[in-house]
Amino acid sequence: MKHLTSQNNTELKRLRLLFQKAKERKKQGVFVIEGIREIEKAILGDYKINAFFVEEGCESVFSKILNKSKEVLTFSVKKSVFEITSMRSGSEKIIAIVKSKTHTLDRLNLTDNGIILVVEAPEKPGNIGALYRTAAAAKIDSIIIANPKTDFYNPNSIRSSLGSVFLVPTALAPSFEVIAYLKKNAYKILTAAIVPKALNYNKYHYKKPCAIVMGAESTGLTKSWIEATDQHLIIPMDKSIDSLNLSVSAGILMYEAQVKNN
Repeated sequence: MKHLTSQNNTELKRLRLLFQKAKERKKQGVFVIEGIREIEKAILGDYKINAFFVEEGCESVFSKILNKSKEVLTFSVKKSVFEITSMRSGSEKIIAIVKSKTHTLDRLNLTDNGIILVVEAPEKPGNIGALYRTAAAAKIDSIIIANPKTDFYNPNSIRSSLGSVFLVPTALAPSFEVIAYLKKNAYKILTAAIVPKALNYNKYHYKKPCAIVMGAESTGLTKSWIEATDQHLIIPMDKSIDSLNLSVSAGILMYEAQVKNN
């Protein structure tokens, strides 16, 4: 185990760059995870760890995972340097560089009785993380991000999901490809949209297979989804409130779909 004592070390410079730059993460085909809970979920999701960085003195705390990953390059980092490098001020004590996966539609293993969450153009990493955390809890089969605008491996998405982004099968694709894909696989398209013909969400029967489709908080769904839908759904709200948080709305619909199928 190599010991790193300077923040100017080449490996630590690379680590900071990967934390900060989506372009660099994409270029190198890797991303960064901070925290043992998130790292363990990545391993559970069959992600390949390229390197570990552990705050000096904490090696024994993570001995279980380090011993299981003896082939992985591991660095011990001086405490003050680790705190400078960490996005969480060193509170998690362990960071990993991990190989990215390819998230194409053809890699999803759809079933004929599945429930998919589709989110079009989500912009806030915190919202994306919350969506994954709820989807994993609700046992949603997969998530498709249509017209993605944010790097899937943004550290804030990983953090807010508590690592759930690694547990739910995911695809990223333009909306028109997603619509064609869902129709080809005979999935009912259920769109959350405030339109005259929208049905109260708890009045629908959510027959599988189905896809719950959510738009961005600021703009809603694009016209292509409005035209492709099999059913518009609406969540009733008090007149003093004009919208719900994206992850909250999606959570309501995901759990309703599961309840109606149990």
